[in-house]
Amino acid sequence: MSGFRWFRRAAPLAGLLALLLWPGAGARAADAFTPAQRAEIVQIVRQALKQDPSILRDAVAAMQQDDAAKQADAQAMAIAAQKAALLGPASPFAGNPAAKVTLIEFFDVRCPYCRQMEPDMAKLLAQDHDLRIIYKDLPILGPPSVLASRALLAAQRQGKYLPMRSLLMADPPQIDMAMVQAAAAKLGLDWPRLRKDMQSSAVSDQIRANLALARALKIDGTPAFVLGDTLIPGAIGMADLQQAIAAQRKAGG
Repeated sequence: MSGFRWFRRAAPLAGLLALLLWPGAGARAADAFTPAQRAEIVQIVRQALKQDPSILRDAVAAMQQDDAAKQADAQAMAIAAQKAALLGPASPFAGNPAAKVTLIEFFDVRCPYCRQMEPDMAKLLAQDHDLRIIYKDLPILGPPSVLASRALLAAQRQGKYLPMRSLLMADPPQIDMAMVQAAAAKLGLDWPRLRKDMQSSAVSDQIRANLALARALKIDGTPAFVLGDTLIPGAIGMADLQQAIAAQRKAGG
């Protein structure tokens, strides 16, 4: 019996297959085993797959679970590193400012999925009085999106971010200056001031900061949500969102 037979008896066959398939496993195995032992691993796996092909499925599932765990850990670390930027007081928000749970939404006013979720988000705020939603304008869908973000952040300086957001989210997606001016008039905003603030360095800096934050968190589309130390990419159903918020609340916010 070879000196490797103890490993053959102790290790699950799916684990042996994972050893062969895992990225970089070949290099690690070369350090851990002799060529003869590695050849024996290959033979064991080959014979086992003939008898039970489900071993391959189990090995792939194990690798996927490990990859998902590593990705979640990396996301949590990135979120922790950007906590100050995520929760900064300059960010517009809706809901209870003293809420135990904060949901951060990266959105583009013109994004069809963001618009699709908007009724559910409004319903969520109406039903949950211990929730704060922080908005991160992420204009990634071209110049009209940038224009809309500038209008929103300029309106924030007149205390009208949320009403302006509601109007622009309901307008046709090809937002232009005439639509912004009409919304400003409807809200009673100081139009010359709004137009000036839209081009201000402060608004430009805020947009650049949001884009940099998204890059740091590897957000490449909208909507995207940050809840606790978890990144939730893409649109999510109302029930799933409520469940995630409830779990975060149970975990202590």
